[in-house]
Amino acid sequence: MTCFMDHRDLSRATATGYLFLLLLFSSFINIWSSCSNGSCQVVDSCSHSTDCGPGLFCGNCPALGKTQPFCIRGQATIPTSVIGGLPFNKYSWLVTHNSFSIVGAPALPGVQRFTFYNQEDTVTNQLKNGVRGLMLDMYDFNGDIWLCHSFRGQCFNFTAFQPAINTLREVEAFLSKNPSEIVTIIIEDYVHTPKGLTKLFKNAGLDKYWFPVSKMPKKGEDWPTVTEMVKANHRLLVFTSVASKEEEEGIAYQWKYLLENEAGDPGVKPGSCPNRKESQPFNSKTASLFLMNYFPTYPVEDEACKEHSARLADRIRTCYKAAGSMMPNFLAVNFYLVSISKSCRGAMEVVFFMI
Repeated sequence: MTCFMDHRDLSRATATGYLFLLLLFSSFINIWSSCSNGSCQVVDSCSHSTDCGPGLFCGNCPALGKTQPFCIRGQATIPTSVIGGLPFNKYSWLVTHNSFSIVGAPALPGVQRFTFYNQEDTVTNQLKNGVRGLMLDMYDFNGDIWLCHSFRGQCFNFTAFQPAINTLREVEAFLSKNPSEIVTIIIEDYVHTPKGLTKLFKNAGLDKYWFPVSKMPKKGEDWPTVTEMVKANHRLLVFTSVASKEEEEGIAYQWKYLLENEAGDPGVKPGSCPNRKESQPFNSKTASLFLMNYFPTYPVEDEACKEHSARLADRIRTCYKAAGSMMPNFLAVNFYLVSISKSCRGAMEVVFFMI
């Protein structure tokens, strides 16, 4: 009962009467001695992914000493499928850090890519598997706007991935096929082309889903309910790291609306949750969304399952306290599919608390 006791302790620590989400891995399920043909559940031993039930795949976690394959959760629970109709800021959503920086993505012809990778799955599959936030680094490159994992504010041929419109069209296809879903895009913005992002999103067919800046809460109040957002077709939230683009292009300045902890190694150091310097202080009352970064500076896929274990739950508690009893609305991770189920905690399972 350790997991439930931890959950109740956290619930009692909450002073408000809101619905909160704690992102956790799979719950404790007994390991059966044998199963197959889709009957295996979370943490059951398996030989192939076909042994595991719906939403699961067969994997392991050598970093935690689990070398024998077992069934791992591969799809996040969509918060609104558990309880719907609440304000947008009363939910938490799984976010992929550098969503486009995908292992195995083809490089430019004749170029050897030299950069880090953060994900192992296509953006289309990320969205199908429950990811609802994408972190995208956009640059001017080759006369267009590209997704790059680069440095010094410049995209190079050896850090380039693909034109941004390709990924945005994946988002458009998902929103078109799923009329009740809401997606958030957070842009690390190095685009200097005048109105470049406006043209990009319009050409991708995403302007029709745009949540207007004029309707975003600016004094810490609740956001519209997800039901209201879907009814108005305001199902795409876009934030930029460039403040001037809010006035110039109608794109929300990220740190005006989101509190955020430090990214990289400082953001995963046990026992602390430092405020990102660009963000408002955690005690600010003007932002009603909280982005929690949980990924190291240098991504290592083989270590992700270890990071996405009890450490993650501990991190959520630490940031929850640092942010004045505010649960994260967005949880950003590397290698979102890599999880472990030995513990009752992690990034693919969601548990709600109605206080």
